[in-house]
Amino acid sequence: MSDSNGTGRAWVYGDNIDTDQLAPIHSYKNMEAEEGCKFCLEPLDPNFASAVKIGDIFVAGNNMGIGSSREQAPLHLKLLGIRAVLAKSFARIFYRNTLNFGVPALVCAEVDRINTGDELRVDALKGRIENLNTGETLECEPLPDHLMAMIADGGLMPHLKNKLQRE
Repeated sequence: MSDSNGTGRAWVYGDNIDTDQLAPIHSYKNMEAEEGCKFCLEPLDPNFASAVKIGDIFVAGNNMGIGSSREQAPLHLKLLGIRAVLAKSFARIFYRNTLNFGVPALVCAEVDRINTGDELRVDALKGRIENLNTGETLECEPLPDHLMAMIADGGLMPHLKNKLQRE
């Protein structure tokens, strides 16, 4: 089961974070994803992969995940322990791939009010982000129950497996 709600430290980046930055080509050619995730965001922030902690929250502006449809991009974030991805807007394929890997992707128009290092509490079902540093509560688009169930199971494939076992 995935723990999609909870607290974590914010890693804030700007607009147009593309899949080539999240999964540079050398991070998945001839290596397993667990090894490749060490190169996540290397072109933009070479220290990100070694500094991020389990439960941290990735925050971006517009067009999060733009670029090629490489599924390694959201997988790298998941393997590094990212609890949720918040952005003003998402590239559609990245958005769905992120959810399919069991990581909440939340559209939040107010991400500009979050700073790197802020401690955030995420409630994906209610669509609320509480900034524990400032005391502000930010509203975002809540995820529907069927997506929350998929995330709780750890993503699309574990969710389908669980569903088939119940039938």
